[in-house]
Amino acid sequence: MSPQRSTLTVINQFFKFIPGHLITKLARKHQVDKKSRSFSPTSHVVALMYAQLAHSISLNDVCDSLRNHNGSLGTLRGATPPSRNGLSHANKVRDAAMAEELFWTVKEHLEKLHPQFGCKTRPGGKGYKGLPRRFKRTINAVDSSTIKLVANCLDWAKHRRQKAAAKMHLRLDLGTFLPSFILVKSARNNDAIEAAEVCAGMRAGEIVVFDKAYVDFQHLSALNQRGIFWVTRAKENMLYEVVAEHTPPKGDIVRDVEIRLTGQKTSILYEGTLRLVEAYVEVQSEKVLMTFITNNFTWMPSSICDLYKSRWGVEVFFKEIKQTLQLADFMGYSENAVKWQVWIAMLVYLLLRYVSFLSGWRGTFNRLFTAIRAVLWSFLDMMDVLKCCQGEGRRARMRASPEHCYLPGFEGLFLP
Repeated sequence: MSPQRSTLTVINQFFKFIPGHLITKLARKHQVDKKSRSFSPTSHVVALMYAQLAHSISLNDVCDSLRNHNGSLGTLRGATPPSRNGLSHANKVRDAAMAEELFWTVKEHLEKLHPQFGCKTRPGGKGYKGLPRRFKRTINAVDSSTIKLVANCLDWAKHRRQKAAAKMHLRLDLGTFLPSFILVKSARNNDAIEAAEVCAGMRAGEIVVFDKAYVDFQHLSALNQRGIFWVTRAKENMLYEVVAEHTPPKGDIVRDVEIRLTGQKTSILYEGTLRLVEAYVEVQSEKVLMTFITNNFTWMPSSICDLYKSRWGVEVFFKEIKQTLQLADFMGYSENAVKWQVWIAMLVYLLLRYVSFLSGWRGTFNRLFTAIRAVLWSFLDMMDVLKCCQGEGRRARMRASPEHCYLPGFEGLFLP
């Protein structure tokens, strides 16, 4: 493997995808610049991005590593290595809303720069492979992931007596495999309480898929009135009556009927009729009987099953970010510090996806992350490094020679 040389380090090339002066502009907007002296907002973002790319486990790990590369670090828009107390204080007092807006602004910038990056029908797209391709609408998967924290240090995140956790509520566009909405909160609240906020930005005609935890019939009624199609699983204690049969049973489809809710509260919250599909779905090579409900009466029952199966894409997304990015060891105990680390992690994920798009990466996301992490401070061309990792680099060709088949001195015995 012999990638081309570069005048910039790999981490510098990675950081250049963020527009110049954007961090300074957002720091001025959120008044973060007033809380910074020697440790600038740009240095703060660089330090947290490096913590994600290098998978640093502590404040000392980040500070010592950046201090050892002080010369190369200065080329990243004048960034300086932080002190341990300086980085900890910045995570605590600087508004994490700046990191949130930085993520969405960079995402919008990259999609404008390369429209195919955010396009659901781009050639060789990186959308979820299990997405039903017959649907031409935007398909969103909504779910949440719990981030375990330390209960005796994080009072703001306590949701049980001896447990503390933050929760990331996510709306994932399965066509692009990029987040459309992210909400980071304490794990105290039920998922159904946050459902309305997570689905607030959706447009009429889009499809949203979520599990039973997000079932709130008042929210489902609001989605129906907005012209949004939804698919979810029915709870075991749901009370209903069958109004009519929609389609006769066939194959793995056990039942496809039109129902009306009869519960004391649910019948008031959702006054219209619903469609209930009961079918056998293959889960880990075994067929399991599942019951789905939806507000769409035109799709085939098999399409409803396939839509819910595509919800697994959001689980794949959470698996990718938790196995690669640093979302296990936190460098601060405050809510603001946790949000800083989560939002910068999402920013790094977005940039990695963009690098994957530009380089035409065909491997896994985990391999992409490790390939870049291995050469962060090397003066190599990042795109050429990825090509070499995929076996696209120039390799020496072996010359076929008959004499190579024999021991020295014995060639003449076998040659004609």
